[in-house]
Amino acid sequence: MYHLIIADDEEKICEGITYLFPWKQIGFEVVGQFHCGQEIIRFLEEGTVSVDVILCDIQMPGMDGLEVCKRAAELSNAQIVLFSSHQNYEYFRKALQYHVVDYLLKPIGYEDLVTCFGKIREDLDRNRSQNQEDSREGESGCNDAVVKTIMQYLQENFRDASLENAAVLVGLSTSYLSRIFKERSGVNFSNYLLQIRMENACKMLSDVRCKSYEVAYYVGYDNPKNFTRAFKAYYGIPPSEYRREQISGEES
Repeated sequence: MYHLIIADDEEKICEGITYLFPWKQIGFEVVGQFHCGQEIIRFLEEGTVSVDVILCDIQMPGMDGLEVCKRAAELSNAQIVLFSSHQNYEYFRKALQYHVVDYLLKPIGYEDLVTCFGKIREDLDRNRSQNQEDSREGESGCNDAVVKTIMQYLQENFRDASLENAAVLVGLSTSYLSRIFKERSGVNFSNYLLQIRMENACKMLSDVRCKSYEVAYYVGYDNPKNFTRAFKAYYGIPPSEYRREQISGEES
């Protein structure tokens, strides 16, 4: 629902536009009614409620609708529709200068409002969709950077790495980090860490100078039996058999 404010110095006209037109059916909610330009500006300055569209009479006491356009542009991104009982060229010219999206003549017809605000709704929808897309792209880029940082952390600290420490590193909760890591890398955090540990274990097992318990400790297993079980579950053979195959392959 987009937020709309309506202003006319004639109370009956302001209330008629507010209550007789089915704003909510076309996606708008009237969040303010005003009878002079100063009231509009004060409302925008307070910023209590965001405003998407201003529907404003041109001829109002104190501050007319054209001055409202000028001041409102400094305070908000709201689109502005002006209305008047006069077909005045100077009004049209200044309205264009202040980027007013439409200029309606009193008495405002039902169909005129439907057409005008239908176009505004389409424009607002496009802007909202683009902003959401930009936000997703920004979030996606940020998440990619987070995952890249975590992958580097795991490559350099695989022995003592943990999801908790990784989350502290990037300032995220463990659950959120776990989710975006899977989304962006295609693999669970724990599985990626296991992959790095097993790959490094294979490198060490290919070196006969490394004892099996040393390999286990180096890749993060204080208990060699746990390392043996993990290695066999990952590769289908125990570390000792893998080492024999590597040595026999080098000798042949």
